Amino acid sequence: MAEGIVIYKSRYGATARYAAWIAEATGFETAESSDAAIRQAADCTAVVFAGGVYASGVAGISLMKKNSAMLAGKRTALLCVGASPWDEGAIALLRARNLKGVLEGVPLFYARGAWDEDKMSFADRTLCRMLQKSVAKKDPAGYEPWEAALMCARGQSCDWTSREQLEPLLEYLK
Repeated sequence: MAEGIVIYKSRYGATARYAAWIAEATGFETAESSDAAIRQAADCTAVVFAGGVYASGVAGISLMKKNSAMLAGKRTALLCVGASPWDEGAIALLRARNLKGVLEGVPLFYARGAWDEDKMSFADRTLCRMLQKSVAKKDPAGYEPWEAALMCARGQSCDWTSREQLEPLLEYLK
């Protein structure tokens, strides 16, 4: 039986970077989220799913849910990658929205990703700009952590990825 695999879905590259770093640290294979990746995972003892956070959903989570029976008995984890800084309330919300039913109890880890409006799709860029306009109407003293990060990143290219953010996940995989 193979040791492990990191199955990831990355729109703009930060999640793919984290998947590569996990593979480097563990010796696991990496594969983009697909049915073929799930077939590879069937022979593994550990499976890490990694996906970007978009509107409180996690990219690729549907593949994890669809194959939950195959994951039974494997060391399974979910790595969520987002532009917001760590916030316990936001992480609890991610857990509640994405790890319910058959996925309840799967450990969730979070790593901060990147922000580059120039690389975003037209739809994502438009949505973010509308959100920024809405948040800009609020008093900055009352911003939620994600709102402060959104306003701080406005018009900039930011990369918050770091290997150190993977330490809790790597410890879990030992």
